[in-house]
Amino acid sequence: MSNPLIDGPALPAFSAITAEHVEPAIDTLLQRYQAGIDALLANSAPPSFDSVLRACEKLDDDLSRAWAPVSHLHGVKDSEALREAYSAAQEKIVAFQTALGQNRDLYAAVKAVREGKDFPALPRAARTLVEHELRDFELAGVALEEPARSRFREISAELARLSTAFEEAVLDATDAWSEHLTEGDALAGIPESGMAVLRGGAAERDLDGWLVTLKQPSVQAVLNFANDRALRARVYRAYQTRASELSDEGRFDNSARIEQIMALRHEAARLLGFSSSAEESLATKMATTPQQVLDFLHDFVAKARPMALRDLDELRGFARTELGIDDLQPWDVGYASEKLRERKYALSEEELKPYFPLESVLEGLFAVIERVLGIRARLRDGVDVWHPDARYYDLLDASGAVIAGAYVDLYARTGKRGGAWMDVCTTRVRHATDLQLPVAFLTCNFAPPSAGMPSLLTHDDVLTLFHEFGHGLHHMLTAMELAGVSGINGVEWDAVELPSQFMENFAWKREGLDLIARHWQTGERLPQALFDRMQAARNFQSGMFLVRQLEFGLFDFRLHHEFDPALGARAMQILGEVRHMVSVLPPPDWQRLPHAFTHVFSGGYGAGYYSYLWAEVLSADAFERFEEEGVFNADTGAAWRREVLEIGSSRPALESFVAFRGREPKPDALLRSYGIAA
Repeated sequence: MSNPLIDGPALPAFSAITAEHVEPAIDTLLQRYQAGIDALLANSAPPSFDSVLRACEKLDDDLSRAWAPVSHLHGVKDSEALREAYSAAQEKIVAFQTALGQNRDLYAAVKAVREGKDFPALPRAARTLVEHELRDFELAGVALEEPARSRFREISAELARLSTAFEEAVLDATDAWSEHLTEGDALAGIPESGMAVLRGGAAERDLDGWLVTLKQPSVQAVLNFANDRALRARVYRAYQTRASELSDEGRFDNSARIEQIMALRHEAARLLGFSSSAEESLATKMATTPQQVLDFLHDFVAKARPMALRDLDELRGFARTELGIDDLQPWDVGYASEKLRERKYALSEEELKPYFPLESVLEGLFAVIERVLGIRARLRDGVDVWHPDARYYDLLDASGAVIAGAYVDLYARTGKRGGAWMDVCTTRVRHATDLQLPVAFLTCNFAPPSAGMPSLLTHDDVLTLFHEFGHGLHHMLTAMELAGVSGINGVEWDAVELPSQFMENFAWKREGLDLIARHWQTGERLPQALFDRMQAARNFQSGMFLVRQLEFGLFDFRLHHEFDPALGARAMQILGEVRHMVSVLPPPDWQRLPHAFTHVFSGGYGAGYYSYLWAEVLSADAFERFEEEGVFNADTGAAWRREVLEIGSSRPALESFVAFRGREPKPDALLRSYGIAA
């Protein structure tokens, strides 16, 4: 029987894919993969780049193309049947890839290519791919002897299982809690756009009135605008204790998983000869030592915390005198901050939202990338998608040729993982004469349209969309034709946020906003007075924002750097110590940040959350060249595309940055953007 994951069209046949297809497809492709490796190793001819590396890339790409839509569906259209199939197939893939990473014959073949006489003449991208493969073999435990080899494989399998279970627990806990309200008075203060979100939540479950849920648009509506302090407190507590022992009778408690994940990561790192999993993580990053990361973060704490304390003092004073809140609590911060922003700058998110209807923002985003990068986006009808909200765009170059594609799915709904992300559908890679084009999945969780009103975004939502599309451009505009160095593949993890954070800058500039912002009723551009107030408010509470990011980064890195098997993860203890040093308004002791911290425990950012701030140094510095030469300067845009986006990981990220900027990065631009003196 035909299986759409194997025999389907170039783009996934989402409407034809069922949970029953997953395991048979993966079983078949893993068998083919193993047969291909066996044939490669049986070849008596001397190993060459084509016979070893290109052959492996083809086998790996066949598997990746089948697994990508399965993984994507697990994130955007989850079901019990799909979970079971996903988990079983993932276990097989991880076991296969771990064994492949420990295949000494294959390692020897790659090493023979590296030591061959033809190696120096290979293009740089090919040489880099070989070096990366050898490094990855070593990080997979190829040099380990028994019983360490088998133990490493067991750890890899168990970590994959725990990571999936952690993420599913957060999704289930998010979907499990709600508060149904039938009296509108309880929601006083929430603007119409927020009420529409809550009405939509009720309608989705065939209820009258309003439904408060733990999806981001609902949480934001309540915490930022609801006058009812008790309601804000209930929503805050429910959101901040998700997937912990304090919510849902502990049904989705991630406490034990955190302990297990940390212990296994540490054990795996020690097996490979590293002192900690933090040190191991730096083998594939720009930063070279744990101390370098800690010094980087502590330096920012010293600069940001005084400003954060001033922010908090101002907010406390305002809340006390103007709002009657004498004991400012975390569930008051969003609410009081909105009121203070209105008072100081005559600006609120609600005043901005009518200028950011989703369709206009999307059109503006495409206009920006056309002006900066010479790339046009064109909606393609008739593409098979997983939900009516999803759509597909072709990306065209200046000649009109299709060079990439993107699936875009932007609205929050039940069964869809929270947050925003870019993921890979297909990678740009050449197999013989066939060039496979890159295709991205771009996913957000914005408030959906409601009766009579389009989806209206906050400016933060606009930044999120630009951020994720920046990741997408990094993937889609690559010029590399080897999968291992194509797009984001192989890019140092603390540089991978550079193109995404870079794109956010255009949503702050007048030139960019003129393309993005259109009032949903009048079509009016963002008035100059409103733009001026936006700019004046740009650094509003930036100190408090920075220390929160520093709290996340320090907690994550210390958690991995200081793990002691005799003491366990000590997640809440380490978090408390970090907050004592960094935070200006620590949350209550019952808050459970780690238990829903999917970035760290299931999203690939373990010992790497600091990357956001590290890469922001690079992005602010890089964008300063555009400010100097023209926000839409085509030559500057071409240089950015050529030196950063197209190059993939064929050379170190620092080298790419220097090629674009003409020097190594400086933190001055970032400090200025936050209103901190350099």
